Amino acid sequence: MQERQLSARKLTWYPLLDPQNYVVTSDETDDYNCVGWAAIPDDPFQWWPLPDAPEYYWPPGARRDETIEAFIKGFGTLRYQMCEAGDLEPGVEKIAIYALRGVPTHVARQLSDGRWTSKLGVWEDIEHHASRDLAGGRYGSPEVFMSRLVGPEAETSG
Repeated sequence: MQERQLSARKLTWYPLLDPQNYVVTSDETDDYNCVGWAAIPDDPFQWWPLPDAPEYYWPPGARRDETIEAFIKGFGTLRYQMCEAGDLEPGVEKIAIYALRGVPTHVARQLSDGRWTSKLGVWEDIEHHASRDLAGGRYGSPEVFMSRLVGPEAETSG
């Protein structure tokens, strides 16, 4: 069985993706976005910190504006803390916050095997090898990495 790929039109938005570094893992849907997929993969929905958009969820107490600071505060409510890089660490879940000209555009989550998962707007979810695989196009580049303990490590830290 051949793995699904993005259409050539969609790939123009992500110049570093090629068939060797990603695979499509879902159908297109607008039920959730990349932030919701990164934040709560078991029950994703539409997250975004727009101040005048009540249809988007944003954690209570976190700033509601399209800034990297707001994203840091929002994910901080989920026990994420800033970290240096997206390198794989056992017992740690990481996210990458992408920005273009200083404005957040995307969030990807690292999987336990070191690969990353992303929801591409209203398009499909993909798994990609590295956070930089989505750089250079509509998302800009990964600007901030955050991490939190998961599994037994999280239960004993707290």
